[in-house]
Amino acid sequence: MSNINDAAIKQALQAVIDPNTGRDFVSTRQLKNLRVSGSDVAFDVELGYPAASQIDSLRSALIAAARSVEGVANVSVSVTSKIVAHSAQRGVQLLPGVKNIIAVASGKGGVGKSTTAVNLALALAAEGAAVGIVDADIYGPSQPMMLGITGARPESYDGKTMEPLIGHGLQVMSIGFLVDNDQAMIWRGPMATQALEQLLRQTNWKDLDYLIVDMPPGTGDIQLTLAQKVPLTGAVIVTTPQDIALLDAKKGLKMFEKVSVPILGVVENMAVYCCPNCGHTEHIFGADGGKKMAAEYDIEYLGALPLNLSIRVQTDAGCPTVVAEPDGEIAALYKTVARRIAVKVADKAKDYSSKFPTITVSKGT
Repeated sequence: MSNINDAAIKQALQAVIDPNTGRDFVSTRQLKNLRVSGSDVAFDVELGYPAASQIDSLRSALIAAARSVEGVANVSVSVTSKIVAHSAQRGVQLLPGVKNIIAVASGKGGVGKSTTAVNLALALAAEGAAVGIVDADIYGPSQPMMLGITGARPESYDGKTMEPLIGHGLQVMSIGFLVDNDQAMIWRGPMATQALEQLLRQTNWKDLDYLIVDMPPGTGDIQLTLAQKVPLTGAVIVTTPQDIALLDAKKGLKMFEKVSVPILGVVENMAVYCCPNCGHTEHIFGADGGKKMAAEYDIEYLGALPLNLSIRVQTDAGCPTVVAEPDGEIAALYKTVARRIAVKVADKAKDYSSKFPTITVSKGT
């Protein structure tokens, strides 16, 4: 007769540490449905973030831990991801069909924000999430080109809302789909912000775990509208290590703080250049500027991405790095940063607003 009990299994499984959170799966209550039958053990582990590329290694570690308990023979483990909606700014109307909205922002242009945004979106999708991206740069939309869907037009089945276009598995919406490529958007702030709200709220997003918002640079009307009227789960700041870029990135960070949008972390783009011929590395824009900024403001340093010709070439061709070289070193960096963002989101308070009924108070007759 086997003397295996739940407590022994749980104690063994506590030795397995989630590489993304630094915590075990037992104390965090991610261990579900533990079942012991004779010498057979079965259980589920539920992650709060997408991590398809790590599931096999996690399963192997959990099986090995369970088998370390005396008497255990067969172990069956299911590792899945369940991404839920997390809290946003109070009083902001939720976006139907979208669980979490993440703004990818920079204080200034030219730091590779849009390239970073699209690769992070594709990385989250590659890790198993349902992801969309909205191009919030009304004056200079770039996502249609980056995702290889230029010249396309969104369909409308009811004359009021639009269907998102699909690019490499992402649901996509951009003003670039509604105007000619060479048409200049000579609009004042109110018109641009209204257009952005329509792109967000009149698109039929379909059960997205994450909607990435590729923000325009700066801290003007459009940025404030997004921060005040869109239910943002959090913001990611993209900067280069250069002092001038950091100066503007700090302004963007402060803007989000003032409107109560959490900063999920800092991504340092173009951090180092490696010569493809000789292997020599050079910090062209300075070293560790983003890391120092993160430490200064006590926010997470999400990671560094290199200055690499292939990133630019692939993105210009409409096939960003995460899709063009999914198993490459740079794609792995994007996936690591994306997982860190998803873990930060998963650690936030859950959104329970949909659990409560809407109460309407009307004057009696």
